[in-house]
Amino acid sequence: MENIEGNTPEKRFSTGVINATVWKNQGTNKKSNEFVEYRTVSLQRRYQDKEGVWKSTNSLRINDLPKASLVLNKAYEYIVLKENSEQLAVA
Repeated sequence: MENIEGNTPEKRFSTGVINATVWKNQGTNKKSNEFVEYRTVSLQRRYQDKEGVWKSTNSLRINDLPKASLVLNKAYEYIVLKENSEQLAVA
């Protein structure tokens, strides 16, 4: 699939400094040349550097894993329910 436009954040799930962002993407299917929409998820941990500036990383500590699991499950649930409701609307 080829990206037509920049993707936009659709939903964010956060618990403390760990967040999962659902991105809505648009593109064309290279085989059929049809317009498609699809979603992706990014996972981040926010932290402050030595100067107190907030930054983000995708590297997690062991204590971050339960929170990461929680926000990723919420993102998955959101995407599945969203896609199911969109398919029902088309039918």
